[in-house]
Amino acid sequence: MEQAQGPEDFTLVTRKPCFGLPTACPTCLPVYIYLKLAHFPFLLAFNSSYPDSDQIPYVESGTYVAYNNENGGVIGRLKEDGIVDLDSEFQSIPDWITTKAMINSWLADALTYELWVGTEGSCARKIYYSDLAWPIGKVLFLLQIRAVKQQFGLTKDNTERREEEVLLFPLSFLLY
Repeated sequence: MEQAQGPEDFTLVTRKPCFGLPTACPTCLPVYIYLKLAHFPFLLAFNSSYPDSDQIPYVESGTYVAYNNENGGVIGRLKEDGIVDLDSEFQSIPDWITTKAMINSWLADALTYELWVGTEGSCARKIYYSDLAWPIGKVLFLLQIRAVKQQFGLTKDNTERREEEVLLFPLSFLLY
């Protein structure tokens, strides 16, 4: 693929915003944060045509595209192609590894939980399925709710405890 001329030509394509965040997608937000921390100029665009696509987020510029489902994901591809590498700037800072892990795991888990369980799916419907025909959107929505509940091991008996573990427990490490 042809490489773009300059970073100002790049567009990060994500899913829609919610909760006052530029994107409420648990996969897209860490990429957005990474690019912002790297001071990498980019435009932000939204794609809701394929809500279950593993290609989103992706970065594009001209004929260059770095998809999420490629080996290493968007960030790995951008590093490999020499476009942006925030890790090389911060690898000597001990807290960077912890911060990066927190963004990629806890933040994504907390956002996933809140998006699909905490808001009873109202934001998820808006972000992922509002542009689809009702029957298709409803079926995909219900399948994803089920998958998220399985991912977090949620049952009627343990919902409150699991919510505390997912949302509050990691914050205790940050405060102390």
